[in-house]
Amino acid sequence: MDWNFLFFTNCVLLGVGLAMDAFSVSIANCLANPRMGRTGMCIMAGTYGLFQFVMPMAGWFCVHTIITVFEKFQPFIPWIAFILLLYIGGKMVMEGLHGEPEEEGKKLTFGILMLQGVATSIDALSVGFTIAQYQTAMAFVASFIIAIVTFAICMGGALIGKKAGSHLSGKASVLGGSILIAIGLEILIKSFIS
Repeated sequence: MDWNFLFFTNCVLLGVGLAMDAFSVSIANCLANPRMGRTGMCIMAGTYGLFQFVMPMAGWFCVHTIITVFEKFQPFIPWIAFILLLYIGGKMVMEGLHGEPEEEGKKLTFGILMLQGVATSIDALSVGFTIAQYQTAMAFVASFIIAIVTFAICMGGALIGKKAGSHLSGKASVLGGSILIAIGLEILIKSFIS
């Protein structure tokens, strides 16, 4: 593949497709915490963007080095994402149902953010196969574009979630957790269909 308009367009479209789970999680996080500031939203979106950069590069690396190990791991990717999102979403739903009103606006912890980053980007490992024919520099640029697109989309999701979360009050955490569980189910169901 050459450095042309088609290459950049494909990278942007790939980024949009990969960012949809992270977009939904961004909405869910800000539904649960409508008081999240711009710095928190940037850290959240930046984390998802970073994971969306690292995962395709890791997949690309696996294709060029340890392909047999990666092929054995691939069937478990949807299950890992489902379990992580079910855990995080279930926790949010339980807190929303049983939590006290003053718990509203609880901060997104580093651990939860890392789990969400893995869960929303683990399918991007497979993109390593898609970009396997790229040279190192092109794979790096493709992953970087995916990360930038993810960041922008997640910031949009955070703003939507923040706006809606301030209107939904105590039910926002339940809605946000339900969204995460639905994303996990979607990932799992898609793995059986395809």
